[in-house]
Amino acid sequence: MSQTETEIATQPDCWRQAVALARQPDGPAAALPRPGERVAVVGCGTSWFIAQAYAALRESGGHGETDAFPASEMPAGRAYDRVVALTRSGTTTEVLELLRRLRGRTPTTAVTAVPESPVRGSADTVVPLDFADETSVVQTRFASTELVLLRAHLGEDLGHLPQQGRSALDEPLPAGVLEAEQFTFLGQGWGYGIAQEAALKMREAASAWTEAYPVMEYRHGPISVTGPGRVAWWFGDPAALPSGLADDIARTGGQLVALGRDPLADLVVVHRLAAALASARGLDPDNPRHLTRSVILA
Repeated sequence: MSQTETEIATQPDCWRQAVALARQPDGPAAALPRPGERVAVVGCGTSWFIAQAYAALRESGGHGETDAFPASEMPAGRAYDRVVALTRSGTTTEVLELLRRLRGRTPTTAVTAVPESPVRGSADTVVPLDFADETSVVQTRFASTELVLLRAHLGEDLGHLPQQGRSALDEPLPAGVLEAEQFTFLGQGWGYGIAQEAALKMREAASAWTEAYPVMEYRHGPISVTGPGRVAWWFGDPAALPSGLADDIARTGGQLVALGRDPLADLVVVHRLAAALASARGLDPDNPRHLTRSVILA
């Protein structure tokens, strides 16, 4: 197994630890946003997509207005009660620069896998998830684990999730997906952030042609790319797929994948697919092209 595949397989155990951490009343998670706070969540790459998912969950759950931005694109001058920065390495240049600009003006919390990194000196408080750290360039378990922590902190009952993750690891990949030439990932609400993350994983690990859209936007142009040998992958309950969309996909000759578990558990299947497709194409998922574990700008 590649190191990436080894880390993918540890996700259910990391999720259990994250749920337990969120339940500690005076633990590190106490530094996460409180109900009613107006919050911005920032990150880069994978962390931005996880930020989008968390922002959608927090706001739709009635916990307070929540925006998500790439760290390099957070608007200046907006007032927030707290800014949450997601950074696996704690060294990403754009995140550190933003936290330094906010110091003394807006309370900041960083969620990181490496608490003794430069982010400790830039954020007001740090939530460490060092048990979910990775050596792989391609993020899998840290990203999913931080979202489990954030969801559990919002009060979600995630007792079912580790078992769903285990099923996602054990079952065969959906028929035909290893032979597909193109993937369009679809989500709704917080599932759209997961769809974007799925597309990124396939691009990073396997150099695959992937796209991601909110499901209701798919008919507004993107469906034109779907056809024989191409996959439309829905993160959500198959019964919640918009009316007639399955038939529309079938008419293109494309393949619909709708596994129907929690989107994070279904993301694990995409993680596995990305690693398997990389291997089938003679690529090394542990060393993706043109990428490093952290982007540090000179």
